Amino acid sequence: MNKNDIKKILVIRFRQVGDSILATALCSTLKRNFPGAEIHFVLNKGIAPLYEGHPDIDRIITFDKSELKPFTTYAAKVWRIVHDCHYDVIIDMRSTLNTLLFSAFSLSTPFRIGVKKGYTRFLLTDEVRNNDHSADIDMVERNLMLAGPLNRIGDIVPVSDFSIHITEKERNDFRNYMEREGIDFSRPVILVGVTTKILKKRWNMDFMAETLRRIIARHPDFQMVFNYAPGQEEKDARDMFKRLGEPSCVKINLQARSLRELAALCANCDFYYGNEGGTRHLVQALGIPSFAIFSPSASPKVWMPQNRTTACGISVDDIVAADARMSMTHEELFDSITPDELMLRLNPLLDKL
Repeated sequence: MNKNDIKKILVIRFRQVGDSILATALCSTLKRNFPGAEIHFVLNKGIAPLYEGHPDIDRIITFDKSELKPFTTYAAKVWRIVHDCHYDVIIDMRSTLNTLLFSAFSLSTPFRIGVKKGYTRFLLTDEVRNNDHSADIDMVERNLMLAGPLNRIGDIVPVSDFSIHITEKERNDFRNYMEREGIDFSRPVILVGVTTKILKKRWNMDFMAETLRRIIARHPDFQMVFNYAPGQEEKDARDMFKRLGEPSCVKINLQARSLRELAALCANCDFYYGNEGGTRHLVQALGIPSFAIFSPSASPKVWMPQNRTTACGISVDDIVAADARMSMTHEELFDSITPDELMLRLNPLLDKL
């Protein structure tokens, strides 16, 4: 078998926006090394629109919640997919009991690659040890390790850049909407992640308010767009807006109604500042510089891979010595990232805008 024999490749990457954005580097690696192959990408239906138009993804296969349960419904769809397509390569990026069904139903596929776990040895042709989270290897590097077994049929040149693509029409349509909402594009526009869906990843809101006050005072010409999802995130964002005194430089009612619109919003901003999460990955994938606040449970070395776009941040690792962290609670660790420590690192980036 050689590279030209590879005609169809399946990449399975369920879960959240941030994980799947970083997985596009693997799709790009596969497309560049096997230009004659179709790259199929398996995703949760809710996030799939984000990958429409990606030049290195030929087909998006989705599962909505009703297709994941009951198990028989899910298994029937997996069976149809693999038997209709006859894949030459299956890359299972999660290798859970559910995702392994793709390999189990396609035992004739020459390359069935996944993450080495206790239950994978009989279903995968190649088990990859890329899940050691104690190692300082970023998620893109971990993902690209899954292409390693393909070196047996030819040298694989990795592509570490991850990207999302929107059309000029999408960008311009949202830009026009932003102008109608009062954005002046002759002045810098900052997308602000004031809150998060998962509370343990949300930085101290008093500290967030203080840093936003300092940014407004130092850069009165800056405009801010608060990023939030409906529900608790929106409540947090509007509460923050009130705490700041409802400044005119904050556009609280400017909203993206879909992931494609969120991508268009990101693409029309000059910078992202705020909590680490999927939106921060989206910003970086669109070429917008960012500065993120990492919770104690997330390492920038793992979750802030470097690509063509400037991506910076702050974490507990920058503040507290390793031996001192053992005796501190999650809250104490997170609160060690003070506004003073953060602004020392953020100000030089904002001053360049």
